[in-house]
Amino acid sequence: MAPKPSHLHRSIQFKGRKPFISVLALMAPLVVLFHSSDASGRPNIRDAFFAVYPNAVGSPIDTVPSHPVHCGVCHYSFNGGGPRNPYGVRVGQVIGGFPNTNAGRQQAVMSIQSEDPDGDGFSTLTEATDEINYVNTPTFPGLTPANVGSVSNVLLTEIQGYLVPMTGVDTTPPVVAVVTPNGGQTATGNAAITVQWTATDSSGIARIDILLSDDNGATYHPLVEGLSQSGGGGSRLVYIPNRPTAQASIRVTAVDNAGNTASDSSNAVFSVVSPAGGTVPTTLRDFDLPGTLPFDAEAINAPSACAACHGNYDAAVEPHFNWQGSMMAQASRDLLFEACMTIGNQDAPDSGDLCLRCHLPSGWLRGRSIPTTGTEMTIDDMQGVSCDLCHRLVDPIPDPLNPAIDASILAALASAPTTFGNGMYVVDPQSGNRRGPFADAVAPHTALVSPFHREAALCGTCHDVSNPAFTRDENDNYPPNALNTPASNFSAHSLMPIERTYSEWLYSAYNTPEGVYAPQFGGNQDYVASCQDCHMRAITGKGCNDPAAPTRNDLPLHDMTGGSTWLPGLLATLYPGQVDEAALEAGILRARYMLQNAATLYVEQEVSVLEVRVTNETGHKLPTGYPEGRRVWINVKFLDAGMTLLSESAAYDPATGILSHDPQAKIYEAEPGLDADTAALVGVPPGPSFHFVLNNKIYKDNRIPPRGFTNVNFALFGGTPVGATYADGQYWDDTVYAIPYGATQAVVTLYYQSTSKEFVEFLRDENTTNTKGQELYNLWANNNRCPPEVMATTTLALVAVPLPGDIDGDGDVDTFDAGLLADVLIGADTDPAHISRSDLNDDETADGLDVQPFVNEFMGALMFARS
Repeated sequence: MAPKPSHLHRSIQFKGRKPFISVLALMAPLVVLFHSSDASGRPNIRDAFFAVYPNAVGSPIDTVPSHPVHCGVCHYSFNGGGPRNPYGVRVGQVIGGFPNTNAGRQQAVMSIQSEDPDGDGFSTLTEATDEINYVNTPTFPGLTPANVGSVSNVLLTEIQGYLVPMTGVDTTPPVVAVVTPNGGQTATGNAAITVQWTATDSSGIARIDILLSDDNGATYHPLVEGLSQSGGGGSRLVYIPNRPTAQASIRVTAVDNAGNTASDSSNAVFSVVSPAGGTVPTTLRDFDLPGTLPFDAEAINAPSACAACHGNYDAAVEPHFNWQGSMMAQASRDLLFEACMTIGNQDAPDSGDLCLRCHLPSGWLRGRSIPTTGTEMTIDDMQGVSCDLCHRLVDPIPDPLNPAIDASILAALASAPTTFGNGMYVVDPQSGNRRGPFADAVAPHTALVSPFHREAALCGTCHDVSNPAFTRDENDNYPPNALNTPASNFSAHSLMPIERTYSEWLYSAYNTPEGVYAPQFGGNQDYVASCQDCHMRAITGKGCNDPAAPTRNDLPLHDMTGGSTWLPGLLATLYPGQVDEAALEAGILRARYMLQNAATLYVEQEVSVLEVRVTNETGHKLPTGYPEGRRVWINVKFLDAGMTLLSESAAYDPATGILSHDPQAKIYEAEPGLDADTAALVGVPPGPSFHFVLNNKIYKDNRIPPRGFTNVNFALFGGTPVGATYADGQYWDDTVYAIPYGATQAVVTLYYQSTSKEFVEFLRDENTTNTKGQELYNLWANNNRCPPEVMATTTLALVAVPLPGDIDGDGDVDTFDAGLLADVLIGADTDPAHISRSDLNDDETADGLDVQPFVNEFMGALMFARS
């Protein structure tokens, strides 16, 4: 059995990088700088409002603990930007009629003070100034219990009591009752049921939350939060997670406008049963993982809110434009992902939850991953891996250099991760907090200094993927776990590998203090060590549009470039109006650059053979990542003097998408599949398979390892080469090709393809759920079949290779050659050229062992002549 690690490896600092842990970071990891975040309008209008209503300064409509000096008077997002609330809309309508001066803006604010933009029955003047007749003023002139659910970037509990003016202190909680389900029903997992309730309160109901227990009320977990109601109650269709139980209970919690809370639960338990179908009857429990759970954190902010400061000022360096061109931004706009997830859910119900948490994290964190097909996701969830998600990530491993609040965040989790991978992220629950590596950040939000954001471990959160339904045993096999049960260990060393990019890096020479010399990837750095060094290379520029922001020489370019070139070119057509075509085109060019620098190709002739060496120049296997359909291959063409093709290895037909698998073909790929025992259990043939969620064995993995590779270390995480042998320290591969007679030139090309014909056809043919597989196939067939990208190519002039068996060198094999061979073997012919040509088996001796090879060549020539 492979040895297990005795400690947790982390990425480390290396020489040549500007230190990012300053004295300020060590002494005070919290840096909060408030300033004009949107260079022109918002702060001026905000200043005008509080100049007109000075008594509101310092009140919650001006500042709250989770978001000091916010923009919530006019905007739903307390960061500013994005949709405006009714008061902000009204200000926007009138502002143009007044001078663009401080006095003019104040006049605009005063011109609507007698109006009631949010329709709560109180004018703006009353909401902002009447502190005699009401106990909770100033209140928000654009927010009410009906629209407060649209608010973001603030803790709702901090503003809940300041929506509508109230005449007295309300300490009476609402009266709440669950009407249905109230016991005895049977619900089906991943299907919707109707929850009905009544809720009344003298000050009005501000919000309704619905929760579910599967243990007779011992614990409850949110299904939906922040609902509004009209009248004395309401109803809502909610999807029930596939966690079978006979002890289910619904709880409805009501919060009134004074912040008082009350709840009611089902009078008796009801049952939840699994839906029919699935090759394996898995449930959501089989894919439970530690980390932040749905509703543990405030909503992820839309990237457009970040663009107000981090976009539209310099496309060459700004974070927003470059992020838009990455597949991180498009992680949810990926038909290949959708088609693959469909097969996963067919094979193992609820496995889609594992996919959604990384590809649509915004919706997953708000509970919209039920059902696990993703059908409840909204267009706002289609923002992929966004700015706000990454910059709210918390290091799951305690570190004294991390922000001080991280300890309490980790302590509050039901289960904190102890390793990196599988989307087991920890998200800061407060949407106003942002994390990054710089101690001198200029920002209108809370800026927390986070060493984690320099570490490859952050990338490992989603780039080490395992199947938690299979756990490694003492024989290094991966038998299935007991059904309806979470894994007992979530380490990449313990679970069935799906992709291991982070672990490949972790045990490479890149994860060292000095890193690896790779100026082609590092931007302003010659040496690279972490994922970020290559995929967010250091450039010179500003990270935001604020004039006070520092110009950095180690600004990470937020391009997150990988190797995807085909799908990004189609997204503008597939999702009109949702993507930035210019950013995607720029991203394609960057991806090609990465591919063209990911490997070195060396070719030389050695007598009658061509030797080809491919050297891996990356910090992980070549290729890496998701294995299905992803491959690199060597194409070799031999041409004669007239440029006629004599032979070709690994020929690719762009008209069909077929890659030939001739005996000499070298294709670098991984082929997972099912072992015999698991295949018998699930009724799928054993052997290599594209059923990624059922696979529990690696049948082939000849991908080239990175610098620093050792067999022992790669065995730790299931990364041992299979079907190929690499010595410790080897990060290249050599292949030998027989040079055909008459060849004068060899053209050698290294290709990369992200999606193969076989995989696309599998996703089409195996899909019995929806049309995603057919849609993907049509996209593939009508758009050049995901054409391979050239990684490297070279042409070599060849020295003529003699025709085997042509002892006299006259260009054919005939009876004259047979006589010369006989003379050489008996010693009658001592001509060095004849002796050399008589060595047909290349053992450096002309003897009786060369007779049969000669006979083969002679008979072949004879048959050719007769034909």
